[in-house]
Amino acid sequence: MIIDCHGHYTTTPKGLEDYRNAQKKALEKDPLFVGEKGALNITDDQIRESIERNQLRLQRERGADLTLFSPRASWMGHHIGNAHTSKFWTGHTNDLIHRVVSLYPKNFAGVCALPQSPGTGLENSVAELERCVKELGFVGCNLNLDPTGGYWTTPPLGDRYWYPIYEKMVELDVPAMIHVSGCCNPAFYVTGSYYLNADTTAFMQLMQSSVTRDFPTIRFVIPHGGGAAPYHWGRFRGLADMLKLPHLDELLMNNVYFDTCVYHQKGIDLLLSVIHNKNILFASEMVGAVQGIDPETGHYFDDTKRYIDNSRISEAEKANIFEHNIRRVYPRLNQRF
Repeated sequence: MIIDCHGHYTTTPKGLEDYRNAQKKALEKDPLFVGEKGALNITDDQIRESIERNQLRLQRERGADLTLFSPRASWMGHHIGNAHTSKFWTGHTNDLIHRVVSLYPKNFAGVCALPQSPGTGLENSVAELERCVKELGFVGCNLNLDPTGGYWTTPPLGDRYWYPIYEKMVELDVPAMIHVSGCCNPAFYVTGSYYLNADTTAFMQLMQSSVTRDFPTIRFVIPHGGGAAPYHWGRFRGLADMLKLPHLDELLMNNVYFDTCVYHQKGIDLLLSVIHNKNILFASEMVGAVQGIDPETGHYFDDTKRYIDNSRISEAEKANIFEHNIRRVYPRLNQRF
């Protein structure tokens, strides 16, 4: 089975954007606007059209069987509005993912966004994670380490601020993909610098923390190939030594995993040569950040399965990356597939 652990609903029907625009308009008049959750004006036929022409078509064409599907990352928008804004918006985006999974149960499994909001606690996020896992059957969540959208005023991942969501993750036995959202700081290009900086920052913050010792069974996925971590693996090993920390294999690599959203063969080859096979999960993030065709190969940049297929690792190692590692990191998948 070929499982893609990193997919976002980037092709949502217009009704979702209309809802968000109405929220933003109300917030322009009153930043403390609460309002009500309301309803989305989206039909099942609109969902089918948005999925079948895009993610489902590409899934079939590129040889994948199942995608772990979450709300559009750049639209999580935790920096927009207030805690009520995020709660209502996130609830709707997660409900929409559930509708996709209900329409295509053999092709998609749900991963939820969390209603984070700068300067607030994680009570709403804990409640939403529990709702999505227990009531909607989701298998994981996306956790934003910087809900400010590029200004980095939230405590680092090792701070006790985050422990309520870690406790719930462990209780429910679900992982978190550490994934930022849109960026409002003009110093960063969203998918080029901000995302990759955040991936690297997540690794370093976890490395400096006691999270994996306090929660020995917790699991994190750092997307986009782990940011700079694999490329600078010697630097991170050296820093661990300088900081008198355990070896990275002991400190983090029973709990932290990198995906394969690296959009060229040499990058994947480096990832495969540096990071242990058990810590690599197949992913494409297709219809996402990089959607064009690579002029050097004639294939889409985000057709990442071909990079694994063309690599020199064994068939058993490929099977681990395509399926077995993901089942281990997302064990609730085994209840359905």
